[in-house]
Amino acid sequence: MLQDAFSKVYMKFKLHFYQKVFERLQDREASLTTVETFCMEIIYALDKPTVAEFANITNISSPNAAYKVNSLVKKGYLKRVQSEHDKREFHLEVTEKYLNYYNISYNYMETVMKRIEERFAPEEIQTLIKVLQIMDEELMPEIKL
Repeated sequence: MLQDAFSKVYMKFKLHFYQKVFERLQDREASLTTVETFCMEIIYALDKPTVAEFANITNISSPNAAYKVNSLVKKGYLKRVQSEHDKREFHLEVTEKYLNYYNISYNYMETVMKRIEERFAPEEIQTLIKVLQIMDEELMPEIKL
């Protein structure tokens, strides 16, 4: 029952995102392929990774990762920023163009969070926060952000 409930909520967030992406495709605003969208979500979640870190988490070769990064830089969704500590190292940062694209799903999440705050008592919300924090910090050790 828990798995079904969580799966339904997760699926609704994904479906909402895909609906909005397809709306943009109809208007010719979106220029990211499906794989590029996944790459951007990973890079954004990693918060300014290097190409090597991106390659490592996606289990792809460094040349393949560099190729994907170059394409995303050319499209204006990503930029390389030189490290202040090691001038040989560059970090990948998402651009405003990507943030506008990403906000498709983030805005919906904000809407749902506001509905949660209206629907549930503060104590229930604190319990939900605690469950989510435990999931993040303890129950998903395979994913390190």
